[in-house]
Amino acid sequence: MYTLRSRFRAAMVAAAALSMAFLLQPQAATAQTANGSIHGHVNDPLGIAITNGIVKLSSGSGPLTKDSKFEFNFPTDQNGDFKGADLPVGTYQAVLFQNDKTIDFSYNIKVTAGADTTLNFDLSRQAYIDKMTPEQKKMLEEYRKQNTAAMAENSKIKNLNALLKQSRDDMHAGNFDKAISEMTEATQAKPDEPLLWYTLGDAQLGAKKYDDAITSYKKSIDLNSASKKPNPDVAASANNNMGQALANTGKTEDAVAAYEAAAKLDPKNAGMYYLNEAIVLYKLGKGTEAAAAADKAVAADPTKVDAYYVKGQALIAQTTEDPKTHRLVPPPGCVDAYQKYLELAPNGAHAEEVKQILTGIGQSVTSSFKAGKKKR
Repeated sequence: MYTLRSRFRAAMVAAAALSMAFLLQPQAATAQTANGSIHGHVNDPLGIAITNGIVKLSSGSGPLTKDSKFEFNFPTDQNGDFKGADLPVGTYQAVLFQNDKTIDFSYNIKVTAGADTTLNFDLSRQAYIDKMTPEQKKMLEEYRKQNTAAMAENSKIKNLNALLKQSRDDMHAGNFDKAISEMTEATQAKPDEPLLWYTLGDAQLGAKKYDDAITSYKKSIDLNSASKKPNPDVAASANNNMGQALANTGKTEDAVAAYEAAAKLDPKNAGMYYLNEAIVLYKLGKGTEAAAAADKAVAADPTKVDAYYVKGQALIAQTTEDPKTHRLVPPPGCVDAYQKYLELAPNGAHAEEVKQILTGIGQSVTSSFKAGKKKR
């Protein structure tokens, strides 16, 4: 029979079970984060990030004294930002230091449990500037002017670099007129930059506007020569490309002079410039001069294979016939040039043509030529 006593005993068992269940609950579920964190940004009166600052915290809410102790130090990073974690809850005084000097203060900084407090030191605020001495304010104004000018110049350079890249992309795609428009804008924005005029010349050369290209290349060369630190690579490249433009307008002597100038300015690439000179002269039917230029190319770079081909081509037209034997007699150096080409490039673009020429003039296809080292 279910009696009062049995009911009491059941109630006691239930109460004990409830108590045990309560005791078995995980304690972490009721625990709270005891500490907080802090972060912020630091900039100088110009608004530029202070990257070598240190934010120090001292507990308490009152003004700092000589006995104040700084329990926490947070250095600023390359962006002028700082942060600190696991700070005990409380009120702090914050001081910004730079090069061991006190720069700014901030009082009554509240750190609360589980929260991230924001603390910024903006030295461009009017209240901070108002406390500066007249000399400091004057210096700040000068810095502002310089910074504004620098920012404007940087913005211009960024735009010019974008135009330069775009124009080169357009030239690569064959859009020379668009490239001309872009580089014209660039030279108008910065008319004293040799590289911009050189690139404009390249665009005009691609568009076969040879006279315009010559003008731009000359401008580039003159500006480069007058600069504090002339760039021989720019000057050499401008002379080289101007040589092509001059040749296309029939100004052969000027073209040769331009190639010669390029080789003198940039000796390491002299073989290429002399080869270009030889090609121009050959196309103009000046065989003897072309062969001489090809000789200069291989003297500067004995591995300049196409120079041997150009020399052979320039001289082959001077082949004569022996009146007694009726054999073809090529001029001195012609066969050697062809043989040297085959030695260097047995499978080259002109190899089969050269073999046919040698066979056609009764010459065997042999060579003992060994390329020397490129001159430096």
